[in-house]
Amino acid sequence: MGNSKKLAGRLGIFVVAGLALLVAGIFYIGRQKHLFNPVVNLNTTFKNISGLEVGNNVRFSGINVGTVQQIRIINDTTVKVYIIVDKEVQKFIKTDSRIKISSDGLIGDKTINITQGTSLGRSVKEGQYLISVEPLETDAIMANLSKTGENATIISGELAEIIHKVNTGNGTIGRLLRDSTIAENIGQTIRNLKRSSKGLDENMEAAKHNILLRGFFKKKKKDEEHLKEGKNKNKETANEHETKEKKETWKERRERKKLERKLKQEAEEKK
Repeated sequence: MGNSKKLAGRLGIFVVAGLALLVAGIFYIGRQKHLFNPVVNLNTTFKNISGLEVGNNVRFSGINVGTVQQIRIINDTTVKVYIIVDKEVQKFIKTDSRIKISSDGLIGDKTINITQGTSLGRSVKEGQYLISVEPLETDAIMANLSKTGENATIISGELAEIIHKVNTGNGTIGRLLRDSTIAENIGQTIRNLKRSSKGLDENMEAAKHNILLRGFFKKKKKDEEHLKEGKNKNKETANEHETKEKKETWKERRERKKLERKLKQEAEEKK
């Protein structure tokens, strides 16, 4: 009899504990899935949802505010997504907000992100449709990265081949950098150019003393002297005009003083 009571008591405790855990689990899951909070229904459409599933989180400003309620295929190019969000954030979500799909990390679960709207937009209503932003395909990104890596490998191999040729003296650049004969030839060419320039100056000087060309150089020198004299004359003429203007000004000043003295004398005689 005593053992039966103990067994019944233990069984009762086990049942109560199980029920408590069940209620706590239901409450926790319901809270996570926003089953017990007042919510607002929103919807949008995508061409590709990239693995989004019912129950995935909905975020606004990085905060979990709802979940994906339903996903339905409309036609071969359109998938409609229904979401629920807490009613307390309804006033912050605007009609010009955008919905996009992102990931928790590189390979994490898909989530719905609602962007912040502008001050011109109104708060969303029950059943509001929001414009979506198509997600980037991970496969396409990985394919582009793979192609970029292949191109980088090809370029690295070609650069290594070029550097090897330069170091071994092969190719045009390699011969220029490592062949001393080419460097000496370039130096000799520069010295020849300098000698040619000096020889040209000497030939010009000799041509000036040549009987046949002496007249040409004399005429050229005379023209230069005439040009120089003309500049000097123009300068002298300008100086003369300036001096003349100064003299005329001095004469006018002298005449004015004479007139002032005459007027002063006439005034004194009248007194």
